[in-house]
Amino acid sequence: MKNPYIQGMQIWIDADACPVTIRTIIFRAAERVQVHATLVANQYIRMPPSKWVSSVQVPSGFDVADNYIAERVSEGDLVITSDIPLAADVVERGGIALDSRGQRYTRENVREALAMRDFMMQMRDTGQVSGGPPPLSKADVAEFARQLDQCLARRPKPPANTGRTP
Repeated sequence: MKNPYIQGMQIWIDADACPVTIRTIIFRAAERVQVHATLVANQYIRMPPSKWVSSVQVPSGFDVADNYIAERVSEGDLVITSDIPLAADVVERGGIALDSRGQRYTRENVREALAMRDFMMQMRDTGQVSGGPPPLSKADVAEFARQLDQCLARRPKPPANTGRTP
């Protein structure tokens, strides 16, 4: 476990399924508050030149990007993902998980979200439900931005007079 006062919060983005609009909000926030954001994807993802934003391209395969993030997330880190099993792993490790619609996963609600995900998978497998979630709305984007700002406002600040920056 890292010392958040020395290293600061890291933002991890499960970027393969993260909408461009949401990535743009994250890029701007990373610059504004000077926190490192890392996109993890199995394909090239366009990003602005920035010392606060980087990317990692992982091999193709089931859950490869999720596993990469799960192995590296530390207590206090923020993970942007719509993958509920990854969100559960992040929460278990003391991180913060936020989806692209602004849903913040906690110890209290992530198990319920996993159960609902499994139920919906069963419904799709039996043909009782088809399709996925609705398109991202302006309200979803606004809620994501609000939740992201709240998470970043609560991040640990370095103690004064250490000579170190997050």
